[in-house]
Amino acid sequence: MGDYVIRVAGDGDVDGARAVMLDTVYRDLKSGYVPRWHADIIDPAGHYLRPERCTLLVAEHLPSGEIVATGGVRDRGPAAPPNPQWVADRFPSGSTAQLCRIYVHPEHRRHGLARALVRELTAFVAAVGGYDAIYLHTDPAVTGAEPFWRALAHEVCDERGLPGGGQGIVHFELPLPAAVPVPVG
Repeated sequence: MGDYVIRVAGDGDVDGARAVMLDTVYRDLKSGYVPRWHADIIDPAGHYLRPERCTLLVAEHLPSGEIVATGGVRDRGPAAPPNPQWVADRFPSGSTAQLCRIYVHPEHRRHGLARALVRELTAFVAAVGGYDAIYLHTDPAVTGAEPFWRALAHEVCDERGLPGGGQGIVHFELPLPAAVPVPVG
């Protein structure tokens, strides 16, 4: 990817990944750090690096060595509340791979990093197996987020159309890739 390499995060990447994530929740999402929503940001190793069926990818800018993008897979679906109960029921924890924290630092956007992260994360889901669905949600107030996901995924629920507008987020499902055969011998 030219000046970038996407790879599985290691313990040495946690601080850089956390910085990208925190910067995004403060700058783009404008929520700031909310413990019930962002515990994984404070402890990426415990949420992504240690569990077998989870992962965290980072994009490293090669000239600087800086971590400039992140993307993760968690083995849990959306909780209700705050999400609609029927969305939580459709994507149960354990059998749902949730794509999350797909964040790219603004100066490194428009280089294909988010699309490459999604491609690698869905390949991980196929390789690890045992998942029935790939779920994600996005905040349409973040510039470019909604059109990006609409180009890749199928809308499940746009909360802006619910009575009261819900949280205003949009829930999506990505196609589950075919399992990758493991070579024998």
